[in-house]
Amino acid sequence: MMTFLDLLLRLSIWFLLTADGSFANILIGLAVVLLLPRGRIAPSALQDWLRVLGEVIVAIPQAYIEAIDIMLRPHRYEDTTLERVRPNRTPGLVFLDIFLITFTPKTIVLKYHERGLYEVHRVRRRPKP
Repeated sequence: MMTFLDLLLRLSIWFLLTADGSFANILIGLAVVLLLPRGRIAPSALQDWLRVLGEVIVAIPQAYIEAIDIMLRPHRYEDTTLERVRPNRTPGLVFLDIFLITFTPKTIVLKYHERGLYEVHRVRRRPKP
């Protein structure tokens, strides 16, 4: 059974892709969302979703702060690191993790490794000691 948050995520992606709020598009979006394959949801998924939604709320002002910081002080150094994915993440939560990392101007996910790692590129003001 599809959870409400999973349905909401898929519909949000559909509306972002189509940029159309007409009644026909809503019906088509619902049909597509319900026909897409889905996996089993872990019992702790709701807690993970709420935690990620809190991180989204925090990421928005953080993105503005980082953008202003990059404009005012140059960031001339960069590096690539591997970050571990939290255990038992559903595909929707992995997508939101990647979105959150990429949303801020100083970081971007270059690759998601199936063994549970994100390859993250960062810009920095100074090289790491």
